[in-house]
Amino acid sequence: MRRADRLFRIVQFLRAGRLQTARSLAEKLSVSHRTIYRDVQDLQLSGVPIEGEAGVGYTLRRDYDLPPLMFDSREITALVLGSRMVVAWGDTELASAAKDALRKIEAVLTPELRNRIDAVPMYAPAFAMRKSDSTRTTLELLRGAIEKCRLVQIDYRDASEAVTQRTLRPMALLFWGQVWTLVAWCELRDDFRSFRADRIQHLAVLEATFTPERGQRYEDFLARFKKSFSEQAAPGDTLTL
Repeated sequence: MRRADRLFRIVQFLRAGRLQTARSLAEKLSVSHRTIYRDVQDLQLSGVPIEGEAGVGYTLRRDYDLPPLMFDSREITALVLGSRMVVAWGDTELASAAKDALRKIEAVLTPELRNRIDAVPMYAPAFAMRKSDSTRTTLELLRGAIEKCRLVQIDYRDASEAVTQRTLRPMALLFWGQVWTLVAWCELRDDFRSFRADRIQHLAVLEATFTPERGQRYEDFLARFKKSFSEQAAPGDTLTL
């Protein structure tokens, strides 16, 4: 957790009005008591009216409040639309996180800005991604494997209905409007390959991990893809990845 995020969360805990000990704050934030003492001191020096002392506990003066977050209408629209797209097309865990994030933002907005959230007339229908769709589970497992650099094994059905088994080094998930694709280094082909998430018949995340190697990283895939695109593109064509 970034220090700025930790300081913000300390203030939020103290806003509850109850006396918070350094031990309880340290446990909530997974840091040492000494870190809490230092953070509280820095907040006090910056003007935050925290009362209390080490060994007793801390609280925030009742008349103190943080100013509400301010966004213009375009920023509100972007946040709401982004959240709705994640809810519609992301995996189950990220969909829940997007809802929680929007609720947290909503809680600290002014009433006027809060009303704008429900008034945003932009939506992301998910007819192809029902709540029970196995693709959501596939995406969640792949995202976790990418974050932890773990190998995966898949049974993959291609466009001709042929099924092959692959061991992959997963690198990134790309969304193309209605289809998610996995970019990975394929051990079978010894090269980059892309796989549609909805065509993965079976997925197993292995315990074995890998170290991204030069020539086999996502940035290497992008460099090759962009070079290939520039060689084949017509004048005026653009590429964004």
